[in-house]
Amino acid sequence: MKKMMTYSEGIREGMSAAMRKDPDVVLFGEDVGMFGGCFGVSAGMFDEFGPERVRDTPISESAIIGCAVGAASTGLRPIAEIMMMDFLTVAMDQMCNNAAKLRFMTGGALHFPMVIRTAGGAGVNAAAQHSQSLEAWVTHVPGLKMVFPSNAQDAYGLMLSAVADDNPVVYEEHKAMLAMESEVDLDEGPIPLGVGKVVRPGSDVTIVAVGNMVHQALAAAETLEKDGIDCEIIDPRTLYPFDFDMVANSIDKTHKAIVVSEEVKRGGYMGEISAQISENLFDSLDAPVVRIGALNTPVPFSPALEPIYLPNAEDIVKAVRSQG
Repeated sequence: MKKMMTYSEGIREGMSAAMRKDPDVVLFGEDVGMFGGCFGVSAGMFDEFGPERVRDTPISESAIIGCAVGAASTGLRPIAEIMMMDFLTVAMDQMCNNAAKLRFMTGGALHFPMVIRTAGGAGVNAAAQHSQSLEAWVTHVPGLKMVFPSNAQDAYGLMLSAVADDNPVVYEEHKAMLAMESEVDLDEGPIPLGVGKVVRPGSDVTIVAVGNMVHQALAAAETLEKDGIDCEIIDPRTLYPFDFDMVANSIDKTHKAIVVSEEVKRGGYMGEISAQISENLFDSLDAPVVRIGALNTPVPFSPALEPIYLPNAEDIVKAVRSQG
């Protein structure tokens, strides 16, 4: 069945489908119950599944993730919402020292099938403590998987796979995309973790983009097409595990690579992808890999300054043209 859905609705439908299928799937976090979540993502789920399976929590991110770790270890499949990605900093001990490591430390005797939902990204004037993109912090920790859908179909399919996985999965949602609408085929089912997508085929340059930057890359490709430059755009969808084979196959064809994310450029996860390309595909490259990221500053609140902070389609166009 196909229907138009917002990005937010794709997330909700993925959670609801998982909960209808498996009574061990539960959702909890700050205001996810009757209020429907800070951004309305879980609206209506309290009415459908009841207070035993959709629960509000205290304002304590460490407690939320600690509860998820304990619940997962006893056989439940919790979806724990951390309202803003910035607030992962408060839950780092539970996330990085417990959720990520206990399966390894118990020799596989315990599994931790848990999803940590969190809203990242800027562009909605939420200021420095509510707008960060901290993908590099998460992907740096062995034991954590991470997904970052860029559209409603992927939001739906990746949620199904994240809930079904027996490992902790951090599921990032971009605040600026929540109202973005696209067609969703509910019959397509789960999207395997670690499988990227060629969003736009092309022959001249490979652009690897994540989250909202996928849409900026598509806009850049339209501009560059007028100059006869054919861009191939790859959306990894899963940051870890990462579909490097898809990237490699594309670069073997185009011989040029741009990597772009909304993270601060210094130390961003796209630097890791750039390094992998340079180390493994050096002979395929006709030009150095170009990284594009946000400016090295806290996210400004000012509506005039925030767009300057963020990478955009114009930055991608300039980067492609710089490669000759």
